[in-house]
Amino acid sequence: MTSTRQVALLRGINVGGRNRVEMARLRALMEDLGHRDVRTHLQSGNVVYTSDATPERAAAGLEVALAERLGVRVRVLVRTRDELAAAVAGNALIGEATDPARLIVLFLSAAPDPERLSGIDPDAYLPERFWVGEREIYMWCANGVRDAQLAEMLTERRLGVTVTARNWNTVTRLLDLAGA
Repeated sequence: MTSTRQVALLRGINVGGRNRVEMARLRALMEDLGHRDVRTHLQSGNVVYTSDATPERAAAGLEVALAERLGVRVRVLVRTRDELAAAVAGNALIGEATDPARLIVLFLSAAPDPERLSGIDPDAYLPERFWVGEREIYMWCANGVRDAQLAEMLTERRLGVTVTARNWNTVTRLLDLAGA
């Protein structure tokens, strides 16, 4: 595989004092794994880098290295720069979202099974809204993220896939860092 810019999204690190990972150690770990031009964004497990590995291999390798070297067991989702750009372009809720901090992208490890989503009545959560993309679900939390009831319906347990969330500000910044 040729080198690609990739974005690793670590699930559940530095949240509520759990799964503590210093960003300097994370950058060093990524470099030890052979990735280049490594940058982190915020303290919540966002890494932009260049790699010769496929996204799947990069994710698996990082999960193992985090567990073995740092004692942190978390899932990692990786998107190429082009996949992240497609996720940004595919956001059907961007026109109605008035605050990017309340527009959430749920990144999924695989496409969601429509059967698992069929029991969710979108009208029951208004003014909250969601839109299902390929491997993302976009969620507009009109009244704020903390009080979003829809988030309780779009969980890993319900969807049957790994889920990690980022707000729109973070997603677009990661795309900028990846060289959009």
